Amino acid sequence: MKRLFLSIFFLVLVCVIAGGLVWFNMFRDKMIGEFFANRGRPTVTVSTTVVQPEEWQPGIEAIGTVLARQGVEVAVRSSGIVKEINFKANDKVEAHQLLVQLDDELEQADLIAAQANVTRDTQALARASTLKDRGFNSTSTLDNATAALDASRSQLEKVKAQIDQKKTYAPFGGTIGIVRIDLGEYVSPGTVVATLQDLERMKVDFSVPEQDLERLSIGQPVRIGLQEDALSHTGKIVGIDPKIDPSSRLVKVQAEVANENNQLRPGQFAFVRIELPMEDNVIALPQTSVVESLYGTYVYAIRKDEDGSGALDADTLAKAEKAAADGKAAEGPKIAARQLFVSTGRRFGGKVEIVSGLKPGEVVVTAGQNKLSVGSPVRIDNSIDPSKPLSANMPGSSEGSDSTNRSGAESQGE
Repeated sequence: MKRLFLSIFFLVLVCVIAGGLVWFNMFRDKMIGEFFANRGRPTVTVSTTVVQPEEWQPGIEAIGTVLARQGVEVAVRSSGIVKEINFKANDKVEAHQLLVQLDDELEQADLIAAQANVTRDTQALARASTLKDRGFNSTSTLDNATAALDASRSQLEKVKAQIDQKKTYAPFGGTIGIVRIDLGEYVSPGTVVATLQDLERMKVDFSVPEQDLERLSIGQPVRIGLQEDALSHTGKIVGIDPKIDPSSRLVKVQAEVANENNQLRPGQFAFVRIELPMEDNVIALPQTSVVESLYGTYVYAIRKDEDGSGALDADTLAKAEKAAADGKAAEGPKIAARQLFVSTGRRFGGKVEIVSGLKPGEVVVTAGQNKLSVGSPVRIDNSIDPSKPLSANMPGSSEGSDSTNRSGAESQGE
């Protein structure tokens, strides 16, 4: 009897414990569900800009190679021993300046003999002419004296040319490169002395697709730079190849640009943009505003409520910015993010053209999208503009002040 009682007691105890565990798990799950159901969505801090039509500078982008307007490998014209080198690396030389002198002792000796022969034949011609006038000489004797003088003069000019070929001159003014020969070295014709480059103005050779050929013209402005976002050099098109490459369907173009501060050097890789006529009323956003996904391209617009029915007016936007600046975002107007799908077009200078999906006046998120979802409450902080360089956002920078980015209205409307 006692054993039966203990068995029943332990069975009841086990049932009570099991039931308690089941009740506890159900209670815990219910409370967790109620907590998350009643919990508000976290507020996300974002930067924004106001969509405004602006002027857009279309262009044709290309990749090119920088060349000097004039550039040669200076070489000697004769063989001999190097006697003088009259330049150093990176010297500025003038046109026709003597760069290298080869040993010309033999030619100088031949010059003396040639000059003596000219003097002798000149005197002989004078005597023959006098005797001919007096009737003591024949015409053939006078002709022979004239021919002898011409031969002597020809030999003199030949020797002078040989002496001149021992000298190497700069064909034009420019910057001379590293010396490639040494004093006392024997050189043969064609030996390169140094490279000479005119760095005052540069040429840039590049190619564009044949479809863009009709939009090109001589004198058309171009912008050139060593970085894609820093096209600081301006120039113009000076040549368009009349033939299109049949293998690549590209046409070669050449532009000329001033080389301020000698920043461009021959052989450098350059980014080129051909400027086309300005277009008005184009909607463009910073590239940081646009999100690419498998479902399409979209931006986040700020609205008054989660369902997106309330458009954000300027007064509400100003109040939201002021509340965020004062640290009272929770007391400001309730604003949330809404996803808008858009179609994009051209891109340049950190901006992307919006072809469709947006209208002027929309407030669009430029930073902070990675934490957003549809209906997320937001806090606007425009103290940092991600569409501008980092230096513009540093404290004390006039470009980084909140007055220059009043929701991006002024900067986007330029």
